[in-house]
Amino acid sequence: MESVGSLIMYFIVALAMIVFSVMAVTTRKILRAATYLLFTLFAAAVVYFMLDYEFLGAVQIAVYAGGIVVLFVFAILLTSRPGDNTERLTSRSRVLGAIAAVAMLVVAGYALLSRCMAFVAKPEMQAPDMDAVGTALLGTGAGQYLLPFEAVSVLLLACIIGGVVIARKR
Repeated sequence: MESVGSLIMYFIVALAMIVFSVMAVTTRKILRAATYLLFTLFAAAVVYFMLDYEFLGAVQIAVYAGGIVVLFVFAILLTSRPGDNTERLTSRSRVLGAIAAVAMLVVAGYALLSRCMAFVAKPEMQAPDMDAVGTALLGTGAGQYLLPFEAVSVLLLACIIGGVVIARKR
């Protein structure tokens, strides 16, 4: 009985992700798009929690839903008038967008079906401890991610400085 409830909850969250992600890319108001992105990221965190990936769900909420969306909102407020509508796409842009969307749907469908069709015995997984996760994320050895982490922080700092410079010119 518990698996039926989990399946229903998964479909509700998946439907919410689909609806909010479509709304994020189709709305003409940029601040609403950032809000819909926030809801999509929260739904992704719910999926992580449903899969018992508590650490990844917490990171999703703290980093993406918390930090990145707030950064987007500040950039929007500093660089544009958030109440204005964006311009409508031309028909050529819509055709190219539709072609790209169909191509990505085919690629994602192929990846999903090829993964589901491979009936290979999966190795037994163990949950890593927080020390191993921290060492992998912030270590300096091979296969560890301190340099990309710092590069992203410098990139975000450059984006903030660029937004302030653009806002000061007005």
